[in-house]
Amino acid sequence: MNTIQLHSSKVLLGILLLLLSTSCSDFLEEDPENLVATSNYYTTEQDAIAAVNSIYAYLGSYDASRGNTAGVYHSTFWITQGLASDEMLNNQLGTPQYDQLATFSYNADNAALLEIWQIHYKTIYLANVAIDRIPSIDMDPAVQNRLINEAKFLRGLLYFNMVRMFGEIPLVISEDAPLNPEAASVSAIYDQIIADLTAAESLPADGEIQQGRATTGAAKGILAKVYLRMGEFQLAADKAKEVIDSGQYDLWDDFSEAFEISSRGGKEAVFSVGFGDGGGAISFWEVGQFNVRLLPTELSREVDGVSNTQGWQIALPDLYDSYEDIDERKEATFMTNFMASDGTTVNLDKIYIDKYWDREADPTAGGSFNDFPVLRYSDVLLVYAEAQASLNNFSEANEYLNMVRERAGLDDVDVSDMGGFIDVLLNERRREFVAEGMRWFDLTRLGSLEEAVQEAKNINVGSEYYLFPIPQRERDVNPNLPQNQGF
Repeated sequence: MNTIQLHSSKVLLGILLLLLSTSCSDFLEEDPENLVATSNYYTTEQDAIAAVNSIYAYLGSYDASRGNTAGVYHSTFWITQGLASDEMLNNQLGTPQYDQLATFSYNADNAALLEIWQIHYKTIYLANVAIDRIPSIDMDPAVQNRLINEAKFLRGLLYFNMVRMFGEIPLVISEDAPLNPEAASVSAIYDQIIADLTAAESLPADGEIQQGRATTGAAKGILAKVYLRMGEFQLAADKAKEVIDSGQYDLWDDFSEAFEISSRGGKEAVFSVGFGDGGGAISFWEVGQFNVRLLPTELSREVDGVSNTQGWQIALPDLYDSYEDIDERKEATFMTNFMASDGTTVNLDKIYIDKYWDREADPTAGGSFNDFPVLRYSDVLLVYAEAQASLNNFSEANEYLNMVRERAGLDDVDVSDMGGFIDVLLNERRREFVAEGMRWFDLTRLGSLEEAVQEAKNINVGSEYYLFPIPQRERDVNPNLPQNQGF
């Protein structure tokens, strides 16, 4: 089913709004058995909560209309950013869409890009429905306002993903969109993103709201990244500093602590997407794909109790070699060998990413119950550092860059020219955010994609790869969609 048809048809509304949700523990939980007819919907406060919870559900795994697990952050989105950069290689047989991304041979028929486009627009549609309909419900005004602003935060986040990937795309901000909407300008899309995230700044802070929901810190943090991407460096610095000065967040002493299951919603997590253990994560029936995709198949064969590790995506040797030996993130991020159940050491012929595996909490490595870290506090610190360097405030920039380096066990740097600072910062971000869906965004923001891919993969890429192609299937349905140059 294509996205544009979904926008114009109310027949499918019952499918899209089937997640009537209740809270469980400190997370959000949905019940797939609760199907609510559209005629009875949007009359109570519980209906409004369910409508917004359904948006969160689509961030994780659930997609009723596709009948599969293709949630926004389930796997394809962050895998794409890693493959189409100097971070990952594809090791999964029978997935030409991923092979194409990793080798920069993709075009407008790439299935992964189509999936990303469709699930983003479906989730945006859910946000539009909530924003349009919740204001008419007779309910607690404070709860009503919070829910609307959570939906705006999520819509702003999703459009931020899409405009960076595809450029000029339809800007659909109402459930009553035209059948074949035209693409909006990039500046118009950013104006809407800023409006949505600015409204979301009025959300409660962490600790005042259910874990897993958007907060004022999340809104400010994503807004800082938006301004940085736009080149509005003072605004980026200001918003990042508001997050820093809030006192809500901090770095864990040890890098690996940020990815322990016990750290879910902890002091380094500014905004995360939860996956589905019975304790009540946002997705109700499917776990995340971190361990499944990133840990080696040998682990399942050689270690008793470990199951379903497929090793589908692997790290580039160039990425592994970029770490200093004293960088504590190296050991915490990668697996090159492991101890088998019989006590022997199994040496691997590829470099795997094991940062998400919490061995104590999930010894089978099969749960993948960890959150996907959309925004960590270390990212906020580095956004602030980059913005300050861009404003020629290198003393401040180095101070905050060094906070991240010090946590990794590295010596401080003192860089006083923009070119040198960006080189250091880009390498720092590469080592800090492996498999967190950021690398392609960082390289395209800083104009370094061609050089980085050439060095890591020995592939010559041109400027056309600074945007992904608009999926041809969507263009076939909507003749008003443009195509990006080179595709």
